[in-house]
Amino acid sequence: MNPNSLWSLRLGFSNKQAAAIEKMGISKFLDASFKTNFDDSIPDFLKDSPKTLADYRELRKKAKELTDDQKKEFQKQEALTSLDMKAWWLEKMMQENYPLQEKMTLFLHNHFVSTFQKVKVNYWIFEHNQLLRKHAFGNFKDLTKAILKSNAMLRYLDNVDNRKGKINENLSRELLELFTLGIGNYTEEDIKNGAKALAGLGVGENGGVYRDKLADDSEIIYFGKKGHFKSDDIVDIIFKQKNAPYFFTKKILQWFIYDNPSEKLVTYYGDYFRKKDFEIKPLLEKIFTEEFDKKTAGSKIKNPLEYSLQLISELHINPRNSRPMVAFLKNQGMDLFNQPNVKGWEGGKSWLTSQIYLQRNNLADLYCSGRENFNQKTMGTMMDENVNRPAFRKTVIQLDWNKGTNKEIISELSSRLLFQIDSESQKDFENILKYDFDTQAQNANQAVLRLFNAMVKEPEFQLI
Repeated sequence: MNPNSLWSLRLGFSNKQAAAIEKMGISKFLDASFKTNFDDSIPDFLKDSPKTLADYRELRKKAKELTDDQKKEFQKQEALTSLDMKAWWLEKMMQENYPLQEKMTLFLHNHFVSTFQKVKVNYWIFEHNQLLRKHAFGNFKDLTKAILKSNAMLRYLDNVDNRKGKINENLSRELLELFTLGIGNYTEEDIKNGAKALAGLGVGENGGVYRDKLADDSEIIYFGKKGHFKSDDIVDIIFKQKNAPYFFTKKILQWFIYDNPSEKLVTYYGDYFRKKDFEIKPLLEKIFTEEFDKKTAGSKIKNPLEYSLQLISELHINPRNSRPMVAFLKNQGMDLFNQPNVKGWEGGKSWLTSQIYLQRNNLADLYCSGRENFNQKTMGTMMDENVNRPAFRKTVIQLDWNKGTNKEIISELSSRLLFQIDSESQKDFENILKYDFDTQAQNANQAVLRLFNAMVKEPEFQLI
């Protein structure tokens, strides 16, 4: 695979940035990516959703007076708002000229998991998503402190139930196990004492606040340090631990490049991460510039977003409605804002079960036939009940390819789609696009489209 195409996929979701990477070079492309603006505007679909704590309390008060049917209708509307938020995020991913910020936001979204299904307040989920976006290239320690005080996380990991005399350890445990150090680098006593430090930290108007009557102000020992600690204090202590940089660094490598990075590589980049005081931007810059020249193609299975958005980009599809894609992602096991559990999407081989592979092939058939709406029958799976199912409509598709011999066209497409091509695949492709292929023929575009459809069904296309 052309290295520029490969890194366009790794730093985004398609081949769309390959030309810019080739022209600018990886370092200048990264500089431009890091300068992406942060948009703090609130989308229209959230205008009627409760935003303040007062709004939320008023809503709970009114809910007691609603009939069962009215409650169901309200729940339906909130589910539709959540669906709109998924579509909104998909459109951001597709529209960005430098999509690394969104790729990092998605990574952090799966690192600091907080789901609508549990939180049930769309605006808090939106705030959480914006917090990740704002800190995507910032300081990981600062982000961790902010996450602990986000209303969504406090609700998701039950810290609203954590109070003096009735300690809930959920947030304290996941802070160590899934957010910072990883299993084996802390004790159960650290979890218990961390929970005491977090006791009384509940949802507030602009994020978490301690409530004096619920807080536990007793002296604790945390990783050998004794004191009266609160949330920021325990984060500072965590990031002084020997293993603090490695868990996050390994996940970064897994997300962008390797499903199974070597421990040597994790240690190398992790040591640099600590040296840079846990600044994310220099870590990404070092990893991407140093790994760019290595032969790493085929080291990672594409997630459903990388697969589907690459197809949309290659075929120049401008979706009229993103909801079908939202449903496709859900059925692929990558439901935005609703991971299966606090560990997030597993990734790796979980992205390539036989069912997922079949769904991907069906999607390729639909897109290559000019259809962007799909249903249960065509996808061979149950679709989201909230997704509109309009009648099939043809959409204009246009695949870019340069005129030449059949082998030249096969080589061109292979270079940007497949990380390798063996002799058997070459024969199959030449059977589709024969040696006497006429680029001026009326059906030439359709013939090349059939070739493209065959290529994206290759096992190698599932890899980057």
